[in-house]
Amino acid sequence: MYRVKEAFYTLQGEGAQAGRAAVFCRFSKCNLWTGREKDRATAVCDFCDTDFVGTDGQNGGRFETAEALAEHVRRLWPENAGGAPYVVCTGGEPLLQLDELLIAAFHAAGFEVGVETNGTLPAPAGIDWLCVSPKADAAVVIAECDELKLVYPQPLAPPERFQDIRARHYFLSPMASPSAPEHGDDPVKMSNTRRATDYCLAHPRWRLTLQMHKIIGID
Repeated sequence: MYRVKEAFYTLQGEGAQAGRAAVFCRFSKCNLWTGREKDRATAVCDFCDTDFVGTDGQNGGRFETAEALAEHVRRLWPENAGGAPYVVCTGGEPLLQLDELLIAAFHAAGFEVGVETNGTLPAPAGIDWLCVSPKADAAVVIAECDELKLVYPQPLAPPERFQDIRARHYFLSPMASPSAPEHGDDPVKMSNTRRATDYCLAHPRWRLTLQMHKIIGID
């Protein structure tokens, strides 16, 4: 069974695929935080701003088979839209649930499959675009990916720590305040954007990425 918090059609908001239309399939659960505020202070990742608890979000639910979930996602892609249908598996931590059966079902439904993971679990075969976003001092077991996207700054996860991970793209994403409004001023993020900008200027292997979806006010 696959447990999905929410699924929705939007534009990818950050990283190398920014601006691309996609169905986001957000899986429930994470291995670095329960998602409940009472546990945030003791979580490995204590800055997450995403709700991934349960299956009660937009188009969320429980799906008994890979084919059932792939069909659910397929219905969210607009008919006769053209282009390559693209699904982004995210979370929470999607690799707690995403497996080769589901990847194959997505492919059979015509989708390219992207994954956004914290990198602490092995990735199944068949993923078309793999984005690794390390968190705190959690050990990363994925040594090669399409995109390394590091929320910055993290005292326990400086960019230098990941210099041996092979990636086509390296991004810094300025950390926001978990308590900041979804759309609005966030002094913490403004300060961190300046810090990330300075780091990228000093270390041009890294590029700055901003959360376009929050800037323009979409999901």
